[in-house]
Amino acid sequence: MRGRGPRRGAALSDIGVVRDGAILVRDGMIAAVGPSSKIEKRKESKKAEKLDVGGRVVLPGFVDAHTHLIHAASRAEEYELKIRGASYEEIARNGGGILNSVKKLRAATGEKLKGLARGFLQQFAEYGTTTIEAKSGYGLDVTSELRILSLQKELDAEQPLEIVSTFLGAHVVPEEFHGKAGGTRQYLELLTQELIPEVAENGLAAFCDVFCERGAFSVADSRRVLQAGKLRGLVARVHAEQLSHTGATRMGIEMDAASCDHLEYLRPADIRALGKSRTVATLLPGCDFHLGLERYALARELIEAGAIVALATDFNPGTSPTLNMAMILSLACSRLRMTPAEAITAATINAAYSLGWDKKIGSIEDGKQADLAVFEVADFREIPYYFGVNTCWMTIKRGEIIWLRD
Repeated sequence: MRGRGPRRGAALSDIGVVRDGAILVRDGMIAAVGPSSKIEKRKESKKAEKLDVGGRVVLPGFVDAHTHLIHAASRAEEYELKIRGASYEEIARNGGGILNSVKKLRAATGEKLKGLARGFLQQFAEYGTTTIEAKSGYGLDVTSELRILSLQKELDAEQPLEIVSTFLGAHVVPEEFHGKAGGTRQYLELLTQELIPEVAENGLAAFCDVFCERGAFSVADSRRVLQAGKLRGLVARVHAEQLSHTGATRMGIEMDAASCDHLEYLRPADIRALGKSRTVATLLPGCDFHLGLERYALARELIEAGAIVALATDFNPGTSPTLNMAMILSLACSRLRMTPAEAITAATINAAYSLGWDKKIGSIEDGKQADLAVFEVADFREIPYYFGVNTCWMTIKRGEIIWLRD
């Protein structure tokens, strides 16, 4: 994926395979990359420690640009309800869904939440992911939202994976505001006048996100939250057009959102608008798969329109409990009709661009961090081909091995 990011259209397929390649790493950064015969002749290479990966495939480490890292427990009971025919919205109306996770998180200790997150981060590394975006949104009160973001900041400093935090206080309206006259308005005031200023002042997040959907927040409410974030230096992200068409995508583009995510209910005009914008279309096929839905995002139409397409796991306890980016690539190929090369680009350089980190990570080229994932395959197309299988053999972050298969 060398070159100026992000990739659009036909460039999404041009991943620039180097056969029998070598990478020279110095102080955690890529110093040179190219054919082994050329790199090994460099003066610096003579004294370098050599790591032979035995003909395996080396990719940039995956960049997972949509996750809900901090949560207290699974929602396995809801999984069975869905199998029996209950819809996502029916479960939510009966106190399940996001509000279920909120109850569990508020009751959990910080020690428990941090311990669970450490385990998840280790699993991300085992699947070849080296950077994640992580949202709050399962606290929905001042104390719990700040606790989630503070824990993510601590985890970012304590373990090798990099965590980019997003404030998602506008996930849904919490239960204590339900049934109150003006409850949504009161919660919006809490978000815009208290929480967003404190998050920004303490450097707890880079982005501000909102779930713009029926049963969550309207376009007008979403715009108010994102404008409050923008005034405090938080870049917009949007959960858009997941369960219905709301107009959230057009609003996100107008707000210069870094990314609009989900996008199952896009209309042709939305696709054309994304194609002309700098806003990334982050697709989350794991969510549709887990919910048993037939409707997936229109990846081919987005690519043909010139949109910046990214992929992410949407790792969360209710609708996409997977950390396996290779499985997301498999779904992108089989359900979104993306080619393996397009899917890999979407999960690396384009995802990095959505975080504003494309000059630092997302490709294997001089001057970038040595964030690499090595796969036990002979051909990069075999990574999505072996669906549900972890073929990652080694993960490297800033030039250091952080996971190696026994």
